[in-house]
Amino acid sequence: MYSITIIGWIWLGILVGVIAGFVICSWLTQSKVSELESEITHHIFVRDSLKEEIFKLDNQAKPKPRKRRNVRAKSIKIGK
Repeated sequence: MYSITIIGWIWLGILVGVIAGFVICSWLTQSKVSELESEITHHIFVRDSLKEEIFKLDNQAKPKPRKRRNVRAKSIKIGK
């Protein structure tokens, strides 16, 4: 009878310890998680801004080509 009481207290201690450990770990990592979430939000904003810049550069009009000169080789007289 006495040994069953000790085993019961041991199991109760293990159960309370596991619950307390889980609560403490989640409380300590909460600040790190919020920091990482804010960093992800910043990276998403930068990605969207860069995407807009790429689309602006892709949609620019091409420059007009230069006109060719109307000079033909037959019309140039050399040495006559």
